[in-house]
Amino acid sequence: MKEHLLNSKQMAQFVASGYLKFEEMVPKDLCRACLEEMHHNRGYLAVGTPFEETWPKGTALGDTFRLPQVQGLIHSLVGPDPLYDHHAAHLTKAEQTKGPNMHQDSVIDFRDHYFDIQLSLFPADTTDEMGGTFLVPGTQFRNVRTGEISIYHHMRGKIWATCPAGTMYVWNTRVWHGARSNYTDRDRFMYKLRLNPTRPQVCNFDTADLDDPEIGRILSTNHGWEGNEQRYELMQRVRLWRFVSDQPNYDVGERFMRRIEYQPGEAAG
Repeated sequence: MKEHLLNSKQMAQFVASGYLKFEEMVPKDLCRACLEEMHHNRGYLAVGTPFEETWPKGTALGDTFRLPQVQGLIHSLVGPDPLYDHHAAHLTKAEQTKGPNMHQDSVIDFRDHYFDIQLSLFPADTTDEMGGTFLVPGTQFRNVRTGEISIYHHMRGKIWATCPAGTMYVWNTRVWHGARSNYTDRDRFMYKLRLNPTRPQVCNFDTADLDDPEIGRILSTNHGWEGNEQRYELMQRVRLWRFVSDQPNYDVGERFMRRIEYQPGEAAG
């Protein structure tokens, strides 16, 4: 599996932005089979049970999420033996328009460090006019109450899925997101699978490039919406990076975190 693990820079990008995109990760023939299954794939399986025991075998969707490259992605983020949480075949019908619908999942999840992931598969070519799912990168540290942000329609840094068939996005479940209008004469599907970790999410990725100086620059990414609170966002990212990389003293720039962690009395003692 090691050849399919995320590297440290990719992991830093996930920590900073809350998502990663992998174009054409799933073969086209498997995508076509998945698309057929999605028309009849609804509801929940056994929530909170081991993914490998729960996820159906001998199906296109079962095979898709067991591809070595997908398994490597899952392992990198939630570690071995993840739990199944839920899935959904999201359909936006042809010529269906949507109003502002930005929201956040996982609204009662305030755990430090830990995070669940959602994998979003686009089984067919998704053009801009088809209105792929949108995300607001970096919002995973901003907990809100589900639809409180539904009125937010335009935000700096907002991205959306325009991609070829077989593209997979993986994202932190707390990232703000929503569906866009489909202005074409073709239905649009996005298949979403959510997984939970079963153990600390520490160094599950390929750490060979852990000391790459580019990591600090990636963590410092400004998505545009942060404004004057960019430093606050950076603090949250550094805290999570310290955890997932097992570097409790990691800092960026001119020892950015030192400003809030330095305790003169403790240093003297």
